[in-house]
Amino acid sequence: MIKKILEFEFDLIVVGAGSGGLAAAKRAASYGAKVAIIEVNKIGGTCVIRGCVPKKLMVYAANNRRNMESSEGYGLISKEITFKSNVLLNNVREEVSRLSNLHSNSLKKLNIKVFEGLGRFLNQNTVEVICPKTKNIIKKVSAKKILISVGGKPKKLNIQGIDLAWSSDDIFELNVFPKTLLIVGGGYIACEFATIFKNLGTEVKQLIRGKNLLNGFDRDLSDFLAKSMTSCGIDLSFQSQLKSIKKLNGNLESTLESGSKFLTNNILIATGREPALTSLNLDTINLEMDGMYLKVNEFNQTSNSNIFAIGDIVKKPNLTPVAIEQGRVFADNYFAEHKRKVNYENIPKAVFTIPEISSVGLNEQEAKELYSEENIKIFKCSFVPMSNTFKKNKSKCMLKLVVNKINDKVLGCHMFGEAASEIIQMVSVSLNGGITKKDFDTTMALHPTISEEFVTMYG
Repeated sequence: MIKKILEFEFDLIVVGAGSGGLAAAKRAASYGAKVAIIEVNKIGGTCVIRGCVPKKLMVYAANNRRNMESSEGYGLISKEITFKSNVLLNNVREEVSRLSNLHSNSLKKLNIKVFEGLGRFLNQNTVEVICPKTKNIIKKVSAKKILISVGGKPKKLNIQGIDLAWSSDDIFELNVFPKTLLIVGGGYIACEFATIFKNLGTEVKQLIRGKNLLNGFDRDLSDFLAKSMTSCGIDLSFQSQLKSIKKLNGNLESTLESGSKFLTNNILIATGREPALTSLNLDTINLEMDGMYLKVNEFNQTSNSNIFAIGDIVKKPNLTPVAIEQGRVFADNYFAEHKRKVNYENIPKAVFTIPEISSVGLNEQEAKELYSEENIKIFKCSFVPMSNTFKKNKSKCMLKLVVNKINDKVLGCHMFGEAASEIIQMVSVSLNGGITKKDFDTTMALHPTISEEFVTMYG
């Protein structure tokens, strides 16, 4: 009996052209694989199109205005600063388009076929490309392996009038900034946009369901951020929940569970993100789930051996560099016969508020839960950085080390203040190398800098 060999149009189909999907497609193609990508939006995904990149450009704008308004002590006097939000927003969109085109051109150079539309599974080897408007099938494509990298989407509150509010995706499509804004949420997206809008002239009120900002981050960081946000005029309302929204005289009226009501021009819902899996028709292929995420093994393989998943749809840190590494590791393993695994230890993370937060390793609470409180020693300091010496703004920065007393190993490093993300990125290299507190202590300081405090903190 002659066994029939199945032939497929491609070696790999990638569903979703975000950071992870692009990394996997490009790496696989570089090994000689015949690759296709299916994407319904601009090439680039959340990070490039409606996340990290456009947001960071807005952070730079907000920081620049903040510095300009508080620098009279340096002899830099400006009677009035005019901010044209339409100029910023247009420039951001132009830069996003430029980056998207760069990615598209790199795919062409690697002979990666791009199909524009939604990806929908027909079976474990075949994906239909669907027109999002007509819902018609544009094409059917098949491959030996399929990688799902569709990313996440903003969560939507189940309340009356929710369609009147913005999600974070909508921010980058604005024509102008509002004069008043309600932001719902206490996570990194909510806090970042609160400080961006406030420092660019919008009056901001922020509703937080819990008692603290930034769940999962070190408590000292969230406390410092809350004080900083309050001092710059952001109205933080903790243990508050939005009940309904309605239009009123050209504005939006928000009603809270407490019964309180107030008016703002607009409302931003930033209560988190969730995997964007709805349109994939996953019931057809019966993939195992891990809560709302796709269940994968250490090689990002799903319960179906030829289907893989990476990025914000799997239960790992939902960060762009993580998705990129997952994509590259996948391609290395299955198209170059490597045996690599993603290193999830000591992943640095940042919140680009103004000032910013950055962190790597265990926070104080995690360390004490893991190693017991008596075995943990905390080193921290806070001070007004030299750059604020002559400014009206006297906001402090905070540096913190979490150390294991038993072996002197540094378990976590945390910072609130200017350049925190740049500093913590380099500290993460040291933590991966197993650095001890003694190593910090015997490292010569670079003066005058903020980061020198990390090597001069003594208990």
